Amino acid sequence: MSISLLGAAEIRALAEQLDVHPAKSLGQNFVIDANTCQKIVRLAVISQGDHVVEIGPGLGSLTLALLQATNKVTAIEIDERLAKQLPITAKEHGVPDGNLQIMNQDALQVFDIPDNPTKLVANLPYNVSVPVLLNFLERFPSITSGVVMVQTEVAERLAAKPGSKTYGVPSAKAAWWSDMILADSVSRSVFWPVPNVDSSLVKFVRHAPLGDESLRRRTFELIDRAFGQRRKMLRAIYADIYGGSAAAETALLSAGVEPTTRGESLSVERFAAIAKQLDRR
Repeated sequence: MSISLLGAAEIRALAEQLDVHPAKSLGQNFVIDANTCQKIVRLAVISQGDHVVEIGPGLGSLTLALLQATNKVTAIEIDERLAKQLPITAKEHGVPDGNLQIMNQDALQVFDIPDNPTKLVANLPYNVSVPVLLNFLERFPSITSGVVMVQTEVAERLAAKPGSKTYGVPSAKAAWWSDMILADSVSRSVFWPVPNVDSSLVKFVRHAPLGDESLRRRTFELIDRAFGQRRKMLRAIYADIYGGSAAAETALLSAGVEPTTRGESLSVERFAAIAKQLDRR
């Protein structure tokens, strides 16, 4: 039996049946366009051997499209009503038993997923999209690539390169684990309810880590400090860490960074090089 997808009318009927009113507090905007779901799956290059983790499946539009491409999806849903309904909907649409695993949890509190996932595909809630994505990249190194749908403003930040106006903390931290690219824009009309913001798709591919966990934590601290004081030169920002402005200048020069540089011009590799100087004091 082939797996069929949800249509807009069925999604609204399901929501009415469950007495679900999309909650702004949870960033719930359900995708009601099957073509968009299939496009996301194509961009993610899902194959039968992949174990896909999906965050915030809602009523199952994207979940069913994923299950057309692979026989193993783990869906993480915080709303208990939706988590209970999803396996019922999956079965009614032809999904074989055992192909879908549901976790009724807050994605920010997920630290373990049975049978290591290999890909992440999700329509991420706008209010927690960055921390959720960064946490999953950190906690699940088995995830090699994926596609996430986020607010366009967030997507541009994630994919931004050093020196651009949108480059910031999310850009630098995401780059520790992966290469991020803007893959496509998404029309507001594919959502119900229609959001007040534009959405885009970000594709990521994991690369080798830049160092161990200790270096990552030090690097992220430097990133947070640099972007917390954007107008200051790094020499002044890091003076207290290195024991004075002169010592900070020496550390920066040793890392190949001009002391008068500002954080928004540095790649994550440069931040990591500065962090390494902490060990050499």
